[in-house]
Amino acid sequence: MSEEFVLLYKEIFFTVLLLIFLGTVRVFLRRILTSFMEKKSIDPNRKKIILNILYIFLYSIVGIILFIIWGVNLKEFTLFISSILAVLGVGFVAQWSVLSNLTSSVILFFYHPVRIGDRVRILDKDFELKGEVVDLTGFFFFLKTDNGEDISFSNTIILQKGIEIISSTNEEKIEEEGKEELKTENNTENEASEA
Repeated sequence: MSEEFVLLYKEIFFTVLLLIFLGTVRVFLRRILTSFMEKKSIDPNRKKIILNILYIFLYSIVGIILFIIWGVNLKEFTLFISSILAVLGVGFVAQWSVLSNLTSSVILFFYHPVRIGDRVRILDKDFELKGEVVDLTGFFFFLKTDNGEDISFSNTIILQKGIEIISSTNEEKIEEEGKEELKTENNTENEASEA
C-alpha cells in the first residue's frame, strides 16, 4: 500500500510542476506576443486569435503529458486519438476551407503587410476594388469600398490575390506627426522672432 501512495504523490507532484510550467509558459508567450504586436502595431483582435490558437496548442500538449504522468495506457490513448482525428479528418475534407482559412489568418497576421485601417486595391482582372481594411478575423477579410459597400473575402482568397497598399495607417501617422512637429517648430520660431 505504501508503494501506491508514493506513486500517487509522485503523480500529484509532477502534475503540480506541469501546471506551474504551463502558467509560466502562458505568461511568457503572452508577453512575447504583446511586445511583437506593439512593434508591428497590430490590431488587438488579431492578437486574440493568435493567442487562442497558441493556447489550444499548448493545452493539447499539456493534456498529453498529463495522460502520460497519470499512466493512461498508450495503446488505448492512441486508439482514442486516432478515432478523434478520423472524425475530424472527415469533417475537414467536407469543409477543407475552414482549415485553410485559419492557416491563412495566421499567415496574414505574421507575414502580410496589410493592417486594419490601410487603404488597399485588390488586383483582379475582372474587378478592381479600392477601399479601407475594416477588420481581419479568423476566417474573413472585411473591406469598405470607396462606394460605401461592405465586402468580405475569405482569407485564402486574400492570399491568392494581389493587394496593393495605397496608404498605410503607419505612414499616415508618421506624416501627421511630422507635420505637427513642423507646426510646433514654426510656432516656436515665430514666437521667438516676435519677442
